[in-house]
Amino acid sequence: MSEIPQGYQKTKVGIIPNDWDLFRIDNILQRIRKKVEVEKEINYQQIGIRSHAKGIFHKELVTGKELGNKSVFWIEEDCFIVNIVFAWEQAVSKTTKNEKGMIASHRFPMYQPKDSKVDIDYLLYFFKSKRGKHLLGLASPGGAGRNKTLGQGEFSELKIPLPLLEEQTKVAEILITWDDAIRIQEEFINAKVKLKKGLMQKLLVSLDKELTLKEIVVKVIDNRGKTPPLVQEGNELIEINSIVLSKYPNFEKVTKYVNEEVYNKWFRKGHPVKGDILVGTVGNAGANALVKENRGCIAQNLIALRFKKEILPDYMYYLMNTDKYFSKVKAVVMGAVQPSIKVPHLLNFKFNIPTFDKQKKVAEILSLADEEIDLLKNELQELKEQKKGLMQKLLTGEVRVKV
Repeated sequence: MSEIPQGYQKTKVGIIPNDWDLFRIDNILQRIRKKVEVEKEINYQQIGIRSHAKGIFHKELVTGKELGNKSVFWIEEDCFIVNIVFAWEQAVSKTTKNEKGMIASHRFPMYQPKDSKVDIDYLLYFFKSKRGKHLLGLASPGGAGRNKTLGQGEFSELKIPLPLLEEQTKVAEILITWDDAIRIQEEFINAKVKLKKGLMQKLLVSLDKELTLKEIVVKVIDNRGKTPPLVQEGNELIEINSIVLSKYPNFEKVTKYVNEEVYNKWFRKGHPVKGDILVGTVGNAGANALVKENRGCIAQNLIALRFKKEILPDYMYYLMNTDKYFSKVKAVVMGAVQPSIKVPHLLNFKFNIPTFDKQKKVAEILSLADEEIDLLKNELQELKEQKKGLMQKLLTGEVRVKV
């Protein structure tokens, strides 16, 4: 049994500072319910709450006639609000002035502080934490999905640890500052991505000869129809989820492997090598990634394209990630549930191919843009990890703030 540090106490919800207390939810929050008298000819805007603490979203306008006899309530500003159906997935948020005048059904109960015992921002961060998620799960009996609903009685009886209001407010301010830094970084990344897209539109325009993929590809590796026997570890079996939204195959997403014998004998048409482009044929049809190293083998929802020596693979990767390319894909995909593309259709796609020197210059410029974006994304991930660690320490009292 771990030793309790001096100045701390052991409680039912874990170890907390001696000067913190456990409070029942119904002692610190009061529910706000202002029913809407629905008028048939009036337009109303409803809200929803995303799971995994991703916040409130605004739905399309709906008429009072469409609402019918549905009970709805006015959104009040600065309330803690929860989606009872997905509370166990941390579908929690705080209402703001942006939601003032909107409506929500009974599935979105709202709460305001009672007797100034709790800071709503602090409470929201608490329920975004691992400990808070656990408590929301305890208050949501039933099976997974829509049967696992937050019980109002169970929620009101939850006990959470709280410091004095002044410390709550200070902790919330610190975490809000981190969230602001994360938001600014995300906006900066989005701006860089938009800039890169503009560069692609300008640089990937060529007045040179137009060629089909069939004319510039020397080999197509197609193992479709083959489901190899799998092992716990060995040679990676690259699937489509490893190439979506990734310039290079992401081996961290690989979960299937084949042994050496299967690797050498089963995939007789070959394996991907550096410079190949992997293309998804089923699911995320048309999605592609550039092979960076001679590694792994490809599953049956992918093909590999190998290009002639006068074609720079990096340049082709950028050509195959333009809006124009994906418009071509959209025009030939088949199936709604599992969209697929036939290889002959793909090989008939035409591209304007400039000289090798121009391909190289364009690819270098766009690669530099990618490197900058990747660096910014790594910094963003570090910010998120740092905030996560700080949040854990502040919300448990492991680290205290001066007030």
